[in-house]
Amino acid sequence: MQSTFSHSRMKHPLLALLALCALHPAALIAQRWVYLTEVPDYDWYAGCFGTASGNMAGFWDRHGLPNFYTGQTAGGLAPLNSRGANVGIRSLWTSKSGVDGRPANQPGHIDDYYSAGDGVAYDQSTASDPYVLAGRAEHAPDCIGDFIGLNQKKWTNMASECDGNIDAYSFVFWDKTGNRRMNYSHTNTTGQYIPDLQSGYKAWARWRGYDTDVFTQLSSFNPERTTGAGFTYANVKAEIDAGYPVLCFLQQQGVFSRNFSGRNPPMPKANPDIHGVMIYGYIENVPEVGVSQGVLIRTSWGSGDNIIMEWSADPWLGLYPPRGVIVVRPKPKITNVTRSGGNVNIAWDGPSSQLYDNLAGTTATVHRYQLERATTLNPANFTPVGPAGTTRTATVPDSGPAFYRVRLNP
Repeated sequence: MQSTFSHSRMKHPLLALLALCALHPAALIAQRWVYLTEVPDYDWYAGCFGTASGNMAGFWDRHGLPNFYTGQTAGGLAPLNSRGANVGIRSLWTSKSGVDGRPANQPGHIDDYYSAGDGVAYDQSTASDPYVLAGRAEHAPDCIGDFIGLNQKKWTNMASECDGNIDAYSFVFWDKTGNRRMNYSHTNTTGQYIPDLQSGYKAWARWRGYDTDVFTQLSSFNPERTTGAGFTYANVKAEIDAGYPVLCFLQQQGVFSRNFSGRNPPMPKANPDIHGVMIYGYIENVPEVGVSQGVLIRTSWGSGDNIIMEWSADPWLGLYPPRGVIVVRPKPKITNVTRSGGNVNIAWDGPSSQLYDNLAGTTATVHRYQLERATTLNPANFTPVGPAGTTRTATVPDSGPAFYRVRLNP
């Protein structure tokens, strides 16, 4: 089920809610309408999961991890859209010669992997990658698409499902039991590493200077699961409440490849049709919206706000249901330590999501940090220093040589 909803339709949502609860007292407990703020909404370019991953990276760049994007567009702060003067932000997931400060004689992702020559085109080419046809070496990985295997045809026999990736496509190595797969990296029978969305995003974040935990999991209604496990609506809510957007991998159930026998060259096991979107909020049991377990999504088409889907096995956006999810949880990183006036000043990068409650009209900073200090690492004797808080700086008394670390959400 797809729904769209404009905030202007309900100028006083809390009053409307209270009026409803006078008739249905139990509704007050069950109703929720929350979403993460300042979430980019980029137009599709060179692949849905490139775009969806760009939306996520742009979100984190705006919320505590400023080294995710440091290009020339919008002064180095990931913009909220990719239109007009912001078009260069596409280099975040697909670099290209002559774009966003890249020299015109330096090939990037589009030049090496996208056969159409421009990521706006969508021809699902089965041809060898352009760098192969040109007889040149690949460029060094420098964008999300490079790391997640996007558009790269050089990978084959991917989980016995398909060979790929053809233009505009990417892949995930799922745990078919339905259990959560954390920080997984796949190697084939010859020991060759094959990137996917999970391992690639983690590798890209590390290249940008940050460590992350990344997990994938089949949806709770996916019939592939061999156990009762799976990512549930309760899990969706928990991730959003904790400040983490959720990437959703849409794919037709039971279809794992396509036979492109009529292409030149033919490809009997090309990627199946998929689409990637990002959940950034949820709406639960709000009758005026018309969903009981709804999620707010970025479509990867630059569709705007208030695109709502029911968390179910029904097709999303008229396409396919969620096969599973990819969740990225960045970790804090200390960036500066100085001594002055008998104090130690410490600063760090780390998640700093803002969660807006549309029924209460309030915004909360979700992530909290605790600075800890140790005098030895063998054995480590870290203890809290000062109170936990939402800021990403701390000033503490200088008590001599010490080791410091920051814990997220203590």
